[in-house]
Amino acid sequence: MKPPESPAPSTPPADYRLLLPEGWFRILLDPGQRDKSVDALVERQFRGIDNAPHLKEELRGDLRRRAAKAYRSGGIELYLSLQAVGPFTIPASLLVTLAPLRHAEPLPPEDLARALAEDADAEDAGTPVPEVGVEELAAGTAVRVRRLAPQPGGAAPGAPDGDHASVSVEYHLPVPGTTAYLLLTFSTPLEPIADAMAGLFDAIAGSLTWTE
Repeated sequence: MKPPESPAPSTPPADYRLLLPEGWFRILLDPGQRDKSVDALVERQFRGIDNAPHLKEELRGDLRRRAAKAYRSGGIELYLSLQAVGPFTIPASLLVTLAPLRHAEPLPPEDLARALAEDADAEDAGTPVPEVGVEELAAGTAVRVRRLAPQPGGAAPGAPDGDHASVSVEYHLPVPGTTAYLLLTFSTPLEPIADAMAGLFDAIAGSLTWTE
């Protein structure tokens, strides 16, 4: 089915819409709504489990700290994957951030992609070079950045032992009629299935549409 058309570029949208797979949970990051969202997620995860109060409060505290940090960075919403394959949960997240740019005129995605690529070239030689490209989505022209970041401290749960890396995919989408960008930052610690997870992230980003 063809996605709905986005509003005209000169019309600032009132909001956006994303289609998330079943099993993803949204945490609203505004301080007035954050704790309620976190509490709902914790209660869902511990439904039917009454003998683990310490673990329950640990999760609640961790999610609140994570949500507060995301909000301080300009985050609007945080989505966490609770999708399960057999007994395992597939860990992944999506942080939606509004990034106002200090430009009198909107910055073309091609220029942003060029700047991000130049920044990548200037990074340490030991850091994997991110993939930077420009793509057409239903919501407009976007800059896509895929990164691989080595992670210390052992492998993620369910992953093989040894060194591992987290995989992130960023989508920078110009907000029509403004100089701001909407940034979608997807992340997963499951490097062995990085391509499959990146495909899922691409599908979610491709579902974004602006609403009036």
